[in-house]
Amino acid sequence: MLSIDELTRRFGEKAAVDKVSLRIERGSFVGVIGRSGAGKSTLLRMVNRLTDPSEGRIVIDGVDVTALRGQALRDWRARCAMIFQQFNLVGRLDVLTNVLIGRLNKAPLHRSLLKSFSVEDRAIALAALEQFDIANLASQRADQLSGGQQQRVAIARALVQEPDIILADEPIASLDPRNTKIVMDGLSRINRDYGITVLCNLHSLDLARAYCDRLIGMSAGRVVFDGSALHLTEDVARELYGLEVGDVIDIEESVQASRLNGSSRVEVARSVPLAAA
Repeated sequence: MLSIDELTRRFGEKAAVDKVSLRIERGSFVGVIGRSGAGKSTLLRMVNRLTDPSEGRIVIDGVDVTALRGQALRDWRARCAMIFQQFNLVGRLDVLTNVLIGRLNKAPLHRSLLKSFSVEDRAIALAALEQFDIANLASQRADQLSGGQQQRVAIARALVQEPDIILADEPIASLDPRNTKIVMDGLSRINRDYGITVLCNLHSLDLARAYCDRLIGMSAGRVVFDGSALHLTEDVARELYGLEVGDVIDIEESVQASRLNGSSRVEVARSVPLAAA
């Protein structure tokens, strides 16, 4: 279990995240929702320790993540993979190498420094790409791909880290509807097939209701809702989004989608586990 206790991050006088306390169960798919500036991205960045908290603690399996330094912190970031809105790929490198970067923490130091990867690492990376139907793009430069393809490469890179948790910060914000579905189905499949905990920032309540087991609503840095999709009423949505609510939710359709949550997702045949690749 991931425990977040009284987590706070201040920038000057402003608290971007203000005394947030959460318990995230292992293997869950949790959506973090709220308008822009609510503190969603700062929360995820603190969990990954890309941003240090001003106060509070993050604890997993008895380990105080907020106290980690050096190699222990690098190990944590490998266990807690991050997927960004803007993909964060190295454009001049080919797709396979971008995915293999996710294996650097698994390699001996001398190989990591030289970015020299084993046959096993390459097989694992290709297996991850195959899961997202982009193994045929392995030799292409990352900057030649579409946005949807780049995000799938970023998810494959996260997957080869063999993480316990994936943090996805608005992973579909710049994607069209088709690629949005591909990416969200991919995250859902990783959650189901590997039992990896997914904590995903989303602006769309429709998507959050369709894919997430639990929703955490943030406003002005605080948690104002924590529950299942069925309990996310229009009144709660208006508290989260105010006048924006009509842009991010269709109440009637979303309630129906949440009731069909398990059956509404597209089931994809399970691929060979990475460990067996």
